[in-house]
Amino acid sequence: MSYRRLGFRSDHRRALLRNAVTSLLKVEKIETTEHRAKEIDRLAEKMITLAKRGDLHARRQALAYIMDEDVVKKLFDVLAPKYATRAGGYTRIYKGGTRRGDGAPMAVIELI
Repeated sequence: MSYRRLGFRSDHRRALLRNAVTSLLKVEKIETTEHRAKEIDRLAEKMITLAKRGDLHARRQALAYIMDEDVVKKLFDVLAPKYATRAGGYTRIYKGGTRRGDGAPMAVIELI
């Protein structure tokens, strides 16, 4: 399988990842579990690559996935020029400790 199911139905998983990617691009740093961080990383890289293309079709594709129009504006106007010369690797994942309630491995994902 080319993606992690994360223990959710497909519609719930898609909503969770859309919200998480939107939050990451908005505040540029979030804390979540390691497995979620790895999935968020894949999708955030795709959104930044779309923004680097910069055409209307790419903007509409990003708007179809990202939940907030202001975040898409930030993605295309601020983040895309920032990563224009970078060939990939726009995010970094730091592994943290374990979550107190259930012992899940935690991580912090941030934009470089």
